[in-house]
Amino acid sequence: MTLNVGILVFPQVQQLDLTGPYEVFASAPDTRVHLVWKDVAPVVSATGLPLVPTATFETCPPLDVLCVPGGAGVNALMEDEAVLRFLRERAGQARYVTSVCTGALVLGAAGLLAGKRATTHWNALDFLPRFGAEPVEARIVQDGTLITAGGVTSGIDFGLAVVAALLGRQEAETIQLMLEYAPEPPFRAGTPREAPPEIVAQARTRFAGSRAAREAIVARLGPF
Repeated sequence: MTLNVGILVFPQVQQLDLTGPYEVFASAPDTRVHLVWKDVAPVVSATGLPLVPTATFETCPPLDVLCVPGGAGVNALMEDEAVLRFLRERAGQARYVTSVCTGALVLGAAGLLAGKRATTHWNALDFLPRFGAEPVEARIVQDGTLITAGGVTSGIDFGLAVVAALLGRQEAETIQLMLEYAPEPPFRAGTPREAPPEIVAQARTRFAGSRAAREAIVARLGPF
């Protein structure tokens, strides 16, 4: 039986949040991956990569996995009732409701994190309690049918974990080998715990504008 994975695609999405798990899911047998948006006009990612939706909210088939990636564009999505309504409707039908990076904030805005353990990008982890979630500093966090992943590159780990849950560890390991996913980063600066203080400060400065806008949005949304 064909597995259907729906990944939300939207203006200013962080493309690796999407393309990392996409590559993993698309490598699984009998699996179709749908890029879902309001229409099928191309959208442009946060780093300028054009992406073309393959299904709309109306034409998207029933999904086994619903995934929301992150990026600067999540700020608009947190107050987009059409998006939030779609997520609420599909969350009750999917086998797994998932997110990568700050996509978790959109799930939170849809009311799908209340009472759940969850993770997100390190620079947004402190937002999770405002959505009624328990923040967990981890690469992947599963709480029942909810699976959330940390920042950007964790989407590949996340994709493999979801494939293992759906199709077994052997299939996930086969895909990992096919993709030669054996990361050995040249620097130990991938988390605030590892990076030098000056690097953490520089990263926070670059995030400051988007984070300030996000703070205002979350304040408007109110308690969950």
